[in-house]
Amino acid sequence: MPASQRRAERKREILDATRALFDERGVRDAQIEDIAQAVGINRAIIYRHFSGKEELFAMTLVDYLAELDQALAAADDPSTSPSARLEAITDAFLDFGSGLPAFVDCAQALLRRRGDELLEEVSESVMLKLGVGMTSCLSHVVRVLEAGSATGEFHVRDPYLLANIFYTQALGVLNLATLQLSVRGENPGLPAVDAVPFDEVKAYLQRGAVAMARGDAPQ
Repeated sequence: MPASQRRAERKREILDATRALFDERGVRDAQIEDIAQAVGINRAIIYRHFSGKEELFAMTLVDYLAELDQALAAADDPSTSPSARLEAITDAFLDFGSGLPAFVDCAQALLRRRGDELLEEVSESVMLKLGVGMTSCLSHVVRVLEAGSATGEFHVRDPYLLANIFYTQALGVLNLATLQLSVRGENPGLPAVDAVPFDEVKAYLQRGAVAMARGDAPQ
């Protein structure tokens, strides 16, 4: 077997082990040592294939994004109205994240880094793959926003910017759903906590996305 093929297969083994540990334990509890043990290698070998933990997270997120891309494509029905399409895509994104909390953690872990820091820690080739994966997912929303703008139902100056806003908003909402606690003022100076009804949260985000798309973008 050529060395390049062996290297590609080992890299795939590491990514599969990382993904399995993320899905089983969550991102925070998955350690490099655990990933190496699952593959049956020394942790030093992982750093021959990935520059560091951030690059490994980024490539694992690429895998999640490929699955999200398929879920969003399946949810979109171009024969319906742009508002209905946007609601369906929002619903699909939230269901995907709810079913895979590790995807949310992985995405949030990278979003918490400054762009220039991430570029220093993640190779150009991996950043390109991550960008392609992100763009592919966002394009589903962009097409709906463009279709709505063409009919006059939506008023969106920069569809990609709004799609990015939707993405980060939805990740935040998924964190709230995972926390399963919302805070309210019960008595003066005394907070109280409530459970988080996921279906109600989804409905708020769906209506909010449509409202933002229908509103005039700031100039």
